Amino acid sequence: MVKNTVVIIDPCLNPDGRDRYINWYNSVVGKIPNANADSREHSEPWPGGRTNHYNFDLNRDWAWQTQVETQQRIKKYNQWMPQIHCDFHEQYFNSPYYFAPAAEPFHEVITPWQREFQTTIGKNHAKYFDVNGWLYFTKEFFDLFYPSYGDTYPMYNGAIGMTYEQAGHSAGGLAVLKNDGDTLTLKDRIAHHFTTSMSTVEMASVHQTKLINEFQKYFATAINNGYSEYKTFVVQNDGSQKIAGLINLLDKNSITYTRVNGNKIAPLYGYNYATGKDGNFTLNEGDVIIQNKQPLSSMVKVLFEPQSKLADSATYDITAWSLPYVFGVNAYALKNELPNTAGYTNTKVVNSLTKYGYAIKWGSTQAASFVGKLLQENCLVKYAEQPFETDGQNFSRGTIILVPSAKNNMNTVLQMANKDNIQLYALNGGMVNKGFDFGSEKIHLLKKVNVALVTGSGTDASATGEVWHFFEQQLNYPITLINADEIGGVNFKNLDVLIVPNGRYKFLSDKDAGADIKTWVKQGGKIIAMDNAVTQMANAAW
Repeated sequence: MVKNTVVIIDPCLNPDGRDRYINWYNSVVGKIPNANADSREHSEPWPGGRTNHYNFDLNRDWAWQTQVETQQRIKKYNQWMPQIHCDFHEQYFNSPYYFAPAAEPFHEVITPWQREFQTTIGKNHAKYFDVNGWLYFTKEFFDLFYPSYGDTYPMYNGAIGMTYEQAGHSAGGLAVLKNDGDTLTLKDRIAHHFTTSMSTVEMASVHQTKLINEFQKYFATAINNGYSEYKTFVVQNDGSQKIAGLINLLDKNSITYTRVNGNKIAPLYGYNYATGKDGNFTLNEGDVIIQNKQPLSSMVKVLFEPQSKLADSATYDITAWSLPYVFGVNAYALKNELPNTAGYTNTKVVNSLTKYGYAIKWGSTQAASFVGKLLQENCLVKYAEQPFETDGQNFSRGTIILVPSAKNNMNTVLQMANKDNIQLYALNGGMVNKGFDFGSEKIHLLKKVNVALVTGSGTDASATGEVWHFFEQQLNYPITLINADEIGGVNFKNLDVLIVPNGRYKFLSDKDAGADIKTWVKQGGKIIAMDNAVTQMANAAW
């Protein structure tokens, strides 16, 4: 095995969660571990150790790479491109061990060889588990469909991807009494994972030649034929900068593309993601073209397919992720290949200084982040209530306007925009050709707002985390975190917006607890309620 294989171990996928769990566990465990499941050492507090610093489940983040842990992991993964990838997990302590083969549905791009070799490895595991009298199960619960797991992402990169689930979880501790009367120890858990590890390496060694040949065949098919009925995907550049986020995701996943650099090409015919129907469209400057014939053909198909095909509707969880819908961009899927267009790199925006002001088109996270920075720099920021036209450019309602002011240093604005790759549209004066002039009451001041997020016990940790991460890492905008059980002592006069994510809240159903918040709302405060918080507010007649 040492001669025939290279084994790479990522020993700590989630350092923040691990530290949280270990520090808590060491603070509550006694001299002798208590196997009684009701003991406090088996009841980990909020938010638990599974998630990272921003309460993200890293096992859902492989393709999206929103978190720094995933970003660094995928860089290493792409350097090595393993033929086999095992993702070691833990499930609740009453369950037997789980290993491949996986459950249906398998995504249709998964090859017969990938299916077959999962079974080959699983049978080898079973041999060792049977000798030791260890219970296990296969072909249940854990399917191979959603592209952002630690087993499916490798599958769509030509490897044999597998999830291994050991009973234990955070409730396992050093020893725990199971429902069947047996005691599960940490030593048992280590032994089971070690056994499937060595069994996997053994199968890689025994089938070394076949593994490498099939890996090469996988990518040869991807480059020569492609894995999708659609040969080309076109994402249109609408000038809103939404496309920048999608291009960033393509780059992170090593998906190749070109951008149109030249004259319009028309007419083309393809599936319109917006209408759900086939139709004609024009290829314009800056549009992104993704050909399916490329090394990551499977990943392209999975990420861009308008409608996924399910062999079995009972999936583990997530079933929809098509990128044009995720990023809100106009896109087409074509059944024919396009001739190579003159591609160009994503050049940095270079804005020029204006003597009057600037307009910024609204509609993308990049624009929102930049405006947030302007507000934090105490710039005077305004927005248009209605569409307008000036200097030969059309602008929609919501367009950001920076006009002459003692607070607006246009040199500073220019430097910030060039650094953040934000397109500024120079304004030569305050009079417009159509719409309302910039001195009109239809042009409103955009105020910096103080935002708070309810967090802590009672909230859904991942729901809280996604809002926290969005503000800090995507918007770069400050947000105050308030524990749900301490909301009664909050001075709401210092807040403009309160975000209440998914969870169960006493203050939403208790009249006394919610009285101050209702008064604050009547005086102009705003609540953004999400998921179950909306249901609670509705049921309590808010």
